[in-house]
Amino acid sequence: MRTLVAYVSQTGNTKKVADAIYSELTGEKTLCELSELDDLEGYELCFIGFPIIAFGPNPDAKAFLEAHCSDKRIALFITHAAPEDQDDVPEWLNKCRAAVEGAELVGMFDCQGELSETIAGFLLKSDNPMLRSFGERRGATLGQLDESRLERARAFAREITEKA
Repeated sequence: MRTLVAYVSQTGNTKKVADAIYSELTGEKTLCELSELDDLEGYELCFIGFPIIAFGPNPDAKAFLEAHCSDKRIALFITHAAPEDQDDVPEWLNKCRAAVEGAELVGMFDCQGELSETIAGFLLKSDNPMLRSFGERRGATLGQLDESRLERARAFAREITEKA
């Protein structure tokens, strides 16, 4: 089985998850940035990863998925700066699922990563109180992606490939 792991990573969090997933795959496999792809042809299984941006999927990843995932077997992996159990996360993940409508979504993984200082600074300057509150929570994200989250990503890769 030919497997793809492609990602968009702004701060390095999603790349770390991509590397963890890739490390568990056997057989013919490719790891690359999503921007290096023209389509998903030739792959039987595609792990696609991206960060949450503005409460939904990264715009570049969303556009690519909407254009190229129809009739493909897709496993999504998503990073965000919020704790996985935060009330808003399910809504954000539903927006990610919508981007792969028409695909066979075989699984989805999400985890908290570290909020970068640059993005936190941007959020702290916002007129929106909710965005400012996210920026204020940067300290709680320091040290994330921790090893337990990366191990969960590796387990996700094993589970998905066993199903395939």
